[in-house]
Amino acid sequence: MTSTAFNSGTGRRKTAVARVRLIPGEGEIVVNGRSMLEHFGNAIDEADVRMPFRVTGTEGRFNTMIKVEGGGVTGQAGAIRHGIARALLEFDPDGYRLSLRQAGFLTRDPRMKERKKYGLKRARKAPQYTKR
Repeated sequence: MTSTAFNSGTGRRKTAVARVRLIPGEGEIVVNGRSMLEHFGNAIDEADVRMPFRVTGTEGRFNTMIKVEGGGVTGQAGAIRHGIARALLEFDPDGYRLSLRQAGFLTRDPRMKERKKYGLKRARKAPQYTKR
């Protein structure tokens, strides 16, 4: 265990970056100064973001302060989950590493948007072929 007042972790997904701070508390999550429901609305499942706490058995033990920017709703939710997992790992590396690794929360999702190519409408969509 560390002697600092909080544990931090940085999570990334697509183009979203989340900076997460875990402070001992009663389980409140604050995203960009608002509650998670205010920030995301009903666009994401809150249980998906809280999954690292459930996997490690630490639900309700930490207040979470999050600053997230870039990307869309899904990317931000994935970045928050990744950041929470990294912060929990900083809190107790030996106890939580195996469970977080098996759940797949420590691996950054490498999928990114493919770039648009010239002569095409999008990354792979080509204009309709005309014979004559």
